[in-house]
Amino acid sequence: MGNNVKVPKEQQIYAEILFYGAWGGIALMCITFIIYLSGIMKPYVPIDTLQNLWNLPSGEFLEKLNIHEGWTWVYLLGKGDFLNFLGIAFLGLLTIVAYLTLVFAYFKKGDKIYATIAVAEILVLLLAASGILGSGGH
Repeated sequence: MGNNVKVPKEQQIYAEILFYGAWGGIALMCITFIIYLSGIMKPYVPIDTLQNLWNLPSGEFLEKLNIHEGWTWVYLLGKGDFLNFLGIAFLGLLTIVAYLTLVFAYFKKGDKIYATIAVAEILVLLLAASGILGSGGH
């Protein structure tokens, strides 16, 4: 029994974006972690301070270090320990980018239902990441 399933081109592109993007995100996380470990960029939280605080509940940890929830980490990207967030954010954005390719492909094919579903997926992901609902963006 052979596998003769034909995968639509737009779905193949979607899968390839996720595949290569995931590897790119992992590579980015490795690079930023090496930068952090090497000390090229000074961390926001010195390692000796971190060792004394990482047993705290997250809210207390953030309060003691004057770190705010949400997207404020973007302002700290110049610090080695926050630079690591870039790879994670990239991976989070990857699904949205992949869905955008589906939106354009489905509209081009005239498949308005699937295009609308893909747009809805993007909107849900953006809403979740925005922090508007109090659960995302951190």
